[in-house]
Amino acid sequence: MKPTVSLVITTYNRKDALELVLLSALQQSIPPNEIIVADDGSREDTGELVRQYAKNSSVPIIHCWQEDTGFRLAAVRNLAIAKAQYEYIIMVDGDMILHQHFIKSHRRHAAPNRFLQGSRVLMQSQLTEESLKIKRTKFNFFSKGITSRLNSLYLPWLSWLVSRKVDDIMRTRGCNQSFWASDLKEVNGFNEDFVGWGREDTEFMVRMLNSGKHCYKMKLEGFGFHLYHPESSKAMLPANQKILDDAITNRTRKCMNGLDKHLASK
Repeated sequence: MKPTVSLVITTYNRKDALELVLLSALQQSIPPNEIIVADDGSREDTGELVRQYAKNSSVPIIHCWQEDTGFRLAAVRNLAIAKAQYEYIIMVDGDMILHQHFIKSHRRHAAPNRFLQGSRVLMQSQLTEESLKIKRTKFNFFSKGITSRLNSLYLPWLSWLVSRKVDDIMRTRGCNQSFWASDLKEVNGFNEDFVGWGREDTEFMVRMLNSGKHCYKMKLEGFGFHLYHPESSKAMLPANQKILDDAITNRTRKCMNGLDKHLASK
């Protein structure tokens, strides 16, 4: 029996990119049971977009918004997870256009004590601009303007042979992951001590591994097309690295400042 799915899409003031992700989510061969837009304080126009799509969608779409007080990705992820009603959480960034079988692939590879890491295909700036202009959501191996081209191959009959368990914490990518809701509760979700970009996904992976879960890297399916954007500021990286180092040293399983406070306030 494949799990029921809450798709969480994180976003911040990039309405045009979010629209393409929503379109790709609604074009899935197997749709999610609900879509939650985890919004780290975007302007009102993002809320208007989500309401517009929710009005016409057969899949429930929820806008989960928090005040803009700086980069607080961990907090808005936890807020969305606390609202999720289904047993499996698929989490993507708001600039990841989903392959048409994306949800199907994540459900197919879900297994006990496992969390999934999917691949991404990088889109160059010109293709990104053109796609945003015409609302294009379909791409493949032969599309012009992509890199990491091998990641765009959809070969599910070979996926089992090349997908594998991984333990390299520095290769984690939070833009395309999935987990059991029960496992997220066990490690207390994402660590809200992280403010600003950097290392929060790695520290989360450390706690999951320390709790007896393993990371499974999907290949040849379960991928998305990552719209181009400039790199985020790395100003908070030294402070965030210290939080990560402490989690590794202490073999931390559960963070103190995490999901539980949002669950308690439901």
